[in-house]
Amino acid sequence: MSVLIDLQHVTMREPDRALFEDLSVAVSDGDRLGIVGINGTGKSTLLRVMAGLVTPDSGEIRRGRGMRTSFLGQEPVLSGATVREAIGEGWEAEAALDRLGMSAHLDRAVTDLSGGQAKRVALAAALAAPSELLILDEPTNHLDLEGIAWLEEWLASYGGGLVIVSHDRYLLDRVTTRMLELDRGSGYLHDGGYGSYLEASALRDEQAAATESTRRNLARRELAWLRRGAKARTRKPRARIEAARALIDRDAPEDARPTDLILEATMPRLGDKVIDLDGLGFSYGSGPPILAGVDLLIGPGDRIGILGANGTGKSTLLGLLAGMLTPTAGRVSVGTTVTIGYYDQHAEALDPEARVQDVVAGPTGTPGSLDDVALMKRFWFTGNLPFARVGTLSGGERRRLQLLRVLAQHPNVLLLDEPTNDLDLETLRVLEDLLDEWPGTLIVVSHDRAFLDRMIEVPLALSPSGALAPVPGGVAAWVAAQGRHGTSTPAKAPTDTKPTGAPPRPVDGAKAGRRLRELDKELAKLARQAERLTELLLATTDHVEMRHLGDELAGVRAEITVAEEEWLEVAEASEAP
Repeated sequence: MSVLIDLQHVTMREPDRALFEDLSVAVSDGDRLGIVGINGTGKSTLLRVMAGLVTPDSGEIRRGRGMRTSFLGQEPVLSGATVREAIGEGWEAEAALDRLGMSAHLDRAVTDLSGGQAKRVALAAALAAPSELLILDEPTNHLDLEGIAWLEEWLASYGGGLVIVSHDRYLLDRVTTRMLELDRGSGYLHDGGYGSYLEASALRDEQAAATESTRRNLARRELAWLRRGAKARTRKPRARIEAARALIDRDAPEDARPTDLILEATMPRLGDKVIDLDGLGFSYGSGPPILAGVDLLIGPGDRIGILGANGTGKSTLLGLLAGMLTPTAGRVSVGTTVTIGYYDQHAEALDPEARVQDVVAGPTGTPGSLDDVALMKRFWFTGNLPFARVGTLSGGERRRLQLLRVLAQHPNVLLLDEPTNDLDLETLRVLEDLLDEWPGTLIVVSHDRAFLDRMIEVPLALSPSGALAPVPGGVAAWVAAQGRHGTSTPAKAPTDTKPTGAPPRPVDGAKAGRRLRELDKELAKLARQAERLTELLLATTDHVEMRHLGDELAGVRAEITVAEEEWLEVAEASEAP
């Protein structure tokens, strides 16, 4: 196995800190290296160093003879006037572009592309370029679920060396064989995929805590012994006493971030009526309908995921729910107790020229107030960051600022449009922990399968025709169906939606649709209970507790079986002629 790139004692610094120092890592042919770390630790900078676009402050880099590198940056750079020119010649590039949903844009000027479209074009170009080393920075941003599934397959079959930065935990766990964690200037290599990295990282934290506790205990005992009795004091030099005292007073290693991110789940009371959609339709200008005949009752505590290929109108639907867009047909009726928090996909509501503290204060607040300073600190906006312009923030920092602003409104209905884009894994886990306990209504558009699996109970799919339908089998089944059919049309399912002009569905069909949604929620809750009980069962050695947990788990599994059987009966009955 030949070495493609070998970094020895490489250091990169910013004016106030080291991103990483004395870092040594090698990538050989066939290696799959995933790089993780919180925002600002230098992940993207390290990729640019590996790609030869940035020269490190110190250290040595050796590259394999004749090695070709293909690089996808976080901010795509396209060469050529049109998409066809940007991806280069060859069927491989056009095939990749087609699987990424961009084949219709081959002759489009690159200057007319949106940021997401440009990222997909740049990804197609990077994958099609001949290379022995492939370096990808957040390649799943702006891809739909079908595109990510295809990318996984492509990367699994890639024969060269792969280096990837991604927040997609499923992707990391499937395609990586080693993980490099960047943490406070140091790099830690872990064998195995994402799961192995989590285990090793947790073990390192435990060992660091134990080492710090041992150090302080030893220092206390040393100081107590030195101070004991006149005879001891005369024999022990004062310098040694001072050294022991300094050891006790020495601070433990600083945390990666100044405090834990604390997301509050407080919210006003939510009434029985949340949002009702009645015959909802929408078109942009004189174009074809994006949404057509959508009927949906959104209730308190609902946790809904909106699936669909890029361009099917997922973000448009959230914009209509948030009141940012006006329907061209039908209506959106919002309950009187509803307070909506809208987490926009592109953070378009943030003025790039505004300072962070101005955004936090809002139009009626006082920038830099004590309450705002405390709030910004909890969201890791410390040091000079409160005075920074929004346009100078990293992608992850802008998303975190947007999250701060949304949650500060104390909403009881959250609309999240691609919330995981640009968030580091630590922030993402904190957000998931908040939403686990949050009692409000949640509607999510996301391509992050791990996030969807954990957060939603009712998956709904938008089709190219503008219809909205429930998805039996969940996210995994929907992705599998797209792969089988080679289309973005959702799997056939009973539905509460009715196309424009279609006759109303029979009452029994409407009842069946509502019952299927109730069963989907019930099955999701039972699955979480079974997972929790299984973890407790594996963690205990107490035979009495094992028997109790085993009985409880058996009961939950029996409930799952009954609910699944009812689901199948209702689904079959609703589809019968």
